[in-house]
Amino acid sequence: MSGINKVVLVGRLTKDVEVKKTQGGISVASYTVACDRRYQNGNGPTADFINCVSWRQSADFLATYGRKGALVGVEGSIQTRNYTANDGRKVYVTEVVTDAVQLLESKAQTQSRMEQEPSYNAPSYSTPSYSEPSGSSYGVPTYDNQEEITRDDFNTGPNLDIASDDLPF
Repeated sequence: MSGINKVVLVGRLTKDVEVKKTQGGISVASYTVACDRRYQNGNGPTADFINCVSWRQSADFLATYGRKGALVGVEGSIQTRNYTANDGRKVYVTEVVTDAVQLLESKAQTQSRMEQEPSYNAPSYSTPSYSEPSGSSYGVPTYDNQEEITRDDFNTGPNLDIASDDLPF
C-alpha cells in the first residue's frame, strides 16, 4: 500500500526570504511560514511555524518578492532528515519541500496590513548548509554541514526576466 504525502499551507512569511546557492549553482531558499490554528487556547489565537524549503526558480522568486509578513500559499510534501551538528549531536529536521509557492496578496495589501498588525516573530533556529541534490536534477536533496555558507559566497546568478503582467501586485 502506498501513502500520500501532500501538504498545502496558507500563512505569512516570518522574515524576508534569502537564497543560498549550492556548490553546483542551484538556488535554495529556507524559510518559515506562520499558519494560524483553527482553534484557540485561553490566551487567544496561536500559530504554527512551519519550516519550508524551495529550490531553483521558486527559490529565486521568493528571494525577489518574499518579504516578511507576505501571505503565501505553499504546496509540497513533508520531508524528514537528520545531520550531525558541529558539536557532534544528531539533529532531526522536519520541513515542507515545496512543489509550488504563490504570493496571495498584492504588495499594497501587504504594506497596509504591516502598518496595522503586529508581525509574527518565529523562533530562531540554525539551519545547515545545503549541497546539491544527488541523482537526477529532481531527486531528494542531500545536505552538507561541513562548510558554513556565508552571504558573500552566493552567486546571484542571472536576472529573472519577468513581465509586469506576471506579477501578483
